[in-house]
Amino acid sequence: MRDSIQSARIDCLSDNTRVLRALAVLEELAAAGQPFSLSQLSARLHIPKATLMRLIESLEIQGYVTHMPDSRGADRAIALGPRAAQLALATLANNTFTRACRSLLRSLVEALGETCNLTALDGDTVLYIERVETTEPLRLQMQPGTRVPLHCTASGKLFLSQMPPAERRLVLSRLALKRMTYRTLTDTTLLEAELDRLAARGIGIDNEEFVRGMVAVAVPVKDAANGHALASLAIHAPTARANLNDLLATVPKLKETAQALAPLLQHVESMPGRGVREANAR
Repeated sequence: MRDSIQSARIDCLSDNTRVLRALAVLEELAAAGQPFSLSQLSARLHIPKATLMRLIESLEIQGYVTHMPDSRGADRAIALGPRAAQLALATLANNTFTRACRSLLRSLVEALGETCNLTALDGDTVLYIERVETTEPLRLQMQPGTRVPLHCTASGKLFLSQMPPAERRLVLSRLALKRMTYRTLTDTTLLEAELDRLAARGIGIDNEEFVRGMVAVAVPVKDAANGHALASLAIHAPTARANLNDLLATVPKLKETAQALAPLLQHVESMPGRGVREANAR
């Protein structure tokens, strides 16, 4: 009897260890600014490579992690998968953060008259984490949880511009610079020059680069302690109603709201993305 109880306890501890290790992997990837190799994860988490490999395989089957090309093009870099983001979004849905975030965005939309959204850097994409639409009938509808490219969106270009040069080059080497409109920058040299200009200005701009007839401007939501971008706050509008200069004029108001959003984001610690573990959606 005693032996069976002891055996059950050992099995329980073993199960708990496996679960906690899986969570540790997800947390480490969520905090990362780029995908990790198996060796890097093993060193950071102090988990033997053979054990970690089996764990990664199980997580990948379930969609919690995925493999991405590394700097040499080998498909071995490990990043969060779509199911991890879905879990984080569902966990935070309808909580106090959500209500406070929507309230600030709603006030911003009422003041500026155009759709505003909050996004996070999720791997090599931009993740919409909250959004309030304008009441105008002509608008681009995007749901929280939607992912959009880095290279041709205001938020994406903001995130890229905020990266250290070496990290930015590594990310750009992985991206397929797909031409979305006639204005999309698909030449890496031209895009890097644009990102340097945006870095100096501290904003992101989409001048009909993602969707023809739509312009957008983004500002960072910064961590007060270290100045790192926690998220991006963006406004966008159809060119039939506003031009890029009109949206640039809203930057002071955007920054004011971004400053109000920052304390909310600093209390949320489990979302995917570089420095943007904080997020929310419906």
